[in-house]
Amino acid sequence: MTPVELSRTVLRAVRLAVDAGELDVDVPARIGVAPPGPGGCGDYATGVALQLARPAGQPPYRVAQVLRAHLAAADGIADVVLTGPGFLNISLHRTAPADLVAEVLRRGTRYGCADPDADTPADTDSDAPGTLQLHCAPDPRALVVADATARILRSQGVAVRVVSAAPPPAEWITVLGVHLDTDTDTDAGAHTRPAEEVRPVPAPAPGDVLALGRDAGRWALLHPAAHDRPRTGGEHLAQRESNPLFRVRYAHARTRALARNAADLGFTAEPGPLDDAHGIHVLLADHPRVLAAAAAHRAPDRLARHLVAVADAVLPLLPAVLPRGGEKPSAAHRARLALAEAAGTVLDGGLTLLGIDAPDHL
Repeated sequence: MTPVELSRTVLRAVRLAVDAGELDVDVPARIGVAPPGPGGCGDYATGVALQLARPAGQPPYRVAQVLRAHLAAADGIADVVLTGPGFLNISLHRTAPADLVAEVLRRGTRYGCADPDADTPADTDSDAPGTLQLHCAPDPRALVVADATARILRSQGVAVRVVSAAPPPAEWITVLGVHLDTDTDTDAGAHTRPAEEVRPVPAPAPGDVLALGRDAGRWALLHPAAHDRPRTGGEHLAQRESNPLFRVRYAHARTRALARNAADLGFTAEPGPLDDAHGIHVLLADHPRVLAAAAAHRAPDRLARHLVAVADAVLPLLPAVLPRGGEKPSAAHRARLALAEAAGTVLDGGLTLLGIDAPDHL
């Protein structure tokens, strides 16, 4: 269940409570969910009970108790715990590994993203109308972080614009692949949400960032947390295991090469049970939550670190994907290939959201 699907489930719980006469409120147009904050638990949390308490004429905790009963009975939800004044902390059922892999392959690089036809964005501020504006200083790192944050927010169904305090040099825009919006792009009256400032610790030398090129330059600025000073040396261009970007792109390229090699051998991927999954299923299942957290906290570094974890988990699996010698392709080979392809799909989609190329050949 993606954050958007969970938002719809919470919305249905509110409608059920209203229809049953348990709450006398207008059903909201949309409800936001986000990873739990301090003191929370589970996979996601929502403060909808606090939002509805005043119009319902009931304490927030009582509203949360009413909604908990309906949520706990919904498909895909394993548990609902109340914390604080009335926060609903929701734990989801874990999908069987083979079903999870099939879901990733079915959704492709859109796995973990919002349904483009959905009208419920999974944003912590989704109750606020209008388009979110990310306002950044004319600094290379601020521009790249704002651009990547906007990409991730849009993947979660949030309308976003990125604006700069002053026009940056055209070279920064071109080399780093940053998109900036202008006031002529859309009606300024639609921007009813307060602008958010994007102010990460700047890079030490803009020239060093540009010398890395688009992919390595963006990674150098995005991989560290916003409060950490990025390193912009040539280590980001090194084609070796000590370079996290290389490991991520290499793992993706290897999964694509294995799919081509398997086709040459006459077999294709087929999700199934595996004993040597190296924890990959857990990381794949966590991908939607990571995207939601990166969006909610405006932290693309969370996605970058997640991609490194996926790459490091899948690389040990890859030597066992193809049959060796005279060995014939078995169900285990097909299941390993499906798992590798699913991991490669997540790496592809994640790199794309960071604005970094995911080559099939490396």
